[in-house]
Amino acid sequence: MADAKKLSSLDASFLYLETPEMPMHVGSMAIFRLPEDYKGDFFEEFKAMIASRLHIAPILKARLEKAPLDIDHPSWVEDDQFDIDRHIFRASLPEPRDRATLERIVGWMHAKLLNRARPLWEFYVFEGMKDNEIGLYSKMHHACIDGGAGAALTSMIYDVTPVPRQVDPPTARKVAQEPRDIAANLIDSYQQLWTQPFDAKAAPTSLELPRTGKSDLGSILFDNAMFQIETAVKFASSMPTMLKSLSDVVGKISDPKSRDSLASMASPPTILNKTISSERSFAGVSISLSRAKALAKASGGKLNDVVLALSSGVVRRYLISQGGLPNKSLTAAVPISLREEGNADANNQVFGMICSIATNVDDPKTRLETIIAQSTKSKEMSHPLRALMPQVSNLSMLGAPIVTQILALLYSRSNLSDVLPPAANITVSNVPGPRQTLYAAGAELLHIFPVSISTHGIALNITVQSYRDQLDFGFIAGANIIPHVQILCDMLPTEFEALEAAFVPPPRMTSAAE
Repeated sequence: MADAKKLSSLDASFLYLETPEMPMHVGSMAIFRLPEDYKGDFFEEFKAMIASRLHIAPILKARLEKAPLDIDHPSWVEDDQFDIDRHIFRASLPEPRDRATLERIVGWMHAKLLNRARPLWEFYVFEGMKDNEIGLYSKMHHACIDGGAGAALTSMIYDVTPVPRQVDPPTARKVAQEPRDIAANLIDSYQQLWTQPFDAKAAPTSLELPRTGKSDLGSILFDNAMFQIETAVKFASSMPTMLKSLSDVVGKISDPKSRDSLASMASPPTILNKTISSERSFAGVSISLSRAKALAKASGGKLNDVVLALSSGVVRRYLISQGGLPNKSLTAAVPISLREEGNADANNQVFGMICSIATNVDDPKTRLETIIAQSTKSKEMSHPLRALMPQVSNLSMLGAPIVTQILALLYSRSNLSDVLPPAANITVSNVPGPRQTLYAAGAELLHIFPVSISTHGIALNITVQSYRDQLDFGFIAGANIIPHVQILCDMLPTEFEALEAAFVPPPRMTSAAE
């Protein structure tokens, strides 16, 4: 069996928080168009292409291996019984075989848990759509991927020309060397631990203690003890940075000017913040990326501010139609990527902030300007915490996995989210995607609508992916909260036009006299 790679605490948390009502996988609904003269079998060609490139993304062949008694985080190990026919399926789309039908099926399928005995991903190919289109629904567990890694994975698998590129086959695996004696490694590490603090040129963060790599209970206890020592050393080395971050946080909280910012992050209860069922409603819609960027420039904000304003306007319209718009502004949980440019590791590198989205403001222009100001304040408030994330994202405690899973199930079954104040009212995420046209097995990629996660207490998730010159919005919600999320999608183009009209003056009409 290949070397095991233990999940970080952040990655593993998506496994522990998962319940039948709250799956923790993310995905997309991609729309392709086949060439007019296409005569092949797209499903078989697509499957063969993915099979030939699995070595580019090793996570696609990795399955979970649990620790005994769930005493520690599970590990990724190569699935020695991997079968691609258990991951890529030919799906059936009933009449009228249009995108609306596909969206309803994707919502239904996204509510189904992935099989943890296998690598945690699945592709479903829907052929026979109108206009020579192909639908591809994909899902992958959030434990092994975030939005940034998903975009990187997309770039690795797809092509930039209709003719698929040739991918070099996997190189022969190196024969693993016999591990050194654990006792000898411990002596070396002990010496390293005590010499590094007195050597200014040696960073304590480089300490690496030996591991048994075995999965029996005694080995796990030993390996965890080594991990805790490593963590303590790294924690100590980063203490000055952490203390500065905590000092900055305390300073901002104690600053009277920050009180209003903190108050704006409090989320009012709404009809969207309830316990969700095990069903999902999904829909997608697209707008022009260049027009959205022009709007951001005209308003003095960023593209993220425009996405927040569009989400705010849509949710505001919906709540008004339901008679449930609160007087206080709603808030959005906004994930922020900590992934460095070029990093394609299949793991989670995210942070987040809470931002007021000005749903209590009627005028579209004033609403966007308010959101720009609020998002700036939220970034300032959350910035000191960003430095803490690398240090706290992989803290581990024996027994935590089973305890966390029990608490997650208790929270899900007790309907506590119906009575507790929501941490945020909606989730809004913006994932940068490729600007160039992509292809798969000769088919042109037209759209890639994100399909994300609904949670208890935050039923609505709006995730946006840019592709070429468009923003593809994916709306997903607990179906017991919003039975037909398509209603919100239908409102978005109108909201976009209202924002444009507020900031971009109409072209000047010239009179005949001129």
